[in-house]
Amino acid sequence: MHTSPGSEDITEALAERVRAGGPLRLEGGGTRAFYGRKVEGRALSLAAHRGVVDYDPSELVITARAGTPVSEIEALLAGENQMLAFEPPVFGAAGTLGGAVATGLSGPRRPFAGPLRDFVLGARLMNPQGEVLRFGGTVFKNVAGFDAFRLMAGSLGGFGPILEVSLRVTPRPRAERALVFETPGEAARTWVSGLMGRPLPLSGAFHDGARLHLRLSGGEAGVAASRAELGGEDEPLETWDAIRHMTHPVFEAPVLWRVSLPPTGSAEGFETTAWDWAGGQRWLTADAVDPTVWDRAGRLGGHATLFRGQAPKGEVFQPLAPGVFNLHRRVKAALDPAGIFNPGAMYEGL
Repeated sequence: MHTSPGSEDITEALAERVRAGGPLRLEGGGTRAFYGRKVEGRALSLAAHRGVVDYDPSELVITARAGTPVSEIEALLAGENQMLAFEPPVFGAAGTLGGAVATGLSGPRRPFAGPLRDFVLGARLMNPQGEVLRFGGTVFKNVAGFDAFRLMAGSLGGFGPILEVSLRVTPRPRAERALVFETPGEAARTWVSGLMGRPLPLSGAFHDGARLHLRLSGGEAGVAASRAELGGEDEPLETWDAIRHMTHPVFEAPVLWRVSLPPTGSAEGFETTAWDWAGGQRWLTADAVDPTVWDRAGRLGGHATLFRGQAPKGEVFQPLAPGVFNLHRRVKAALDPAGIFNPGAMYEGL
């Protein structure tokens, strides 16, 4: 079993701050502070609440405190030839596990391995009374009837400070290859859609607006055979680090929209954008914010997030239908009735 040196449990100190009342702005490593609506309140930092609590490689499960840097977790897993298959983007060395779960962002392997929330096995959360709630194992059902610990993924801390998370990990592939093709965006999307239905070891499909990038991951024989069949040119695997962590030049625009659309549906109005997730996620760049993007994405059966930029009213996420908004409000009321945790981080009134 592995644990981290220098682990620090500051649960009681956090509880004292929470019991003091008033709106709280939850913080970690600060690398994801750009994501979500602006939150007003006293800062409650979980950065010092760090350390791996339990990791047995034979069980394929790791449990760590929220302030643990993702880079530390991945280094520990790599030593056992294991990984986080959902590839959370990390926006700096200080990026934490709690921030990764709270934002719920998954990397380029998502369509092939699953989203972050599917790898969350359990969590510890603090309520407004400073009490620690444990979710997972003995399944806790919230008012909506879902596993509460999975709701932590993408909640932006609105249900309370995430103290600890248990994640399922996976073995690293024995072989990986990165390929690049000079194929236009929509032609590439059609081709990749066909590849998705075949038994190929695909683990990434990204188009930067000019070229298609594919990644193959699996056994040595399968990767070699697929590479020979698909053609293209080899490129460094480090290209996929730039895609995952959003340091690729395509992400440098002052305004960046993340638009999720059905992979095989219409992409009208978004044809020239870069895309990831085999076409399921598109990146729209601009010099100024265009609020009509939300309507356009919704009409195509998708949704849009203003990943970088400032909308006139500070909105970030796709507007919710009234019924869905009320469901979110009921969950928030059940876990944070006073509304003190990251109020308004996702939507006004939540």
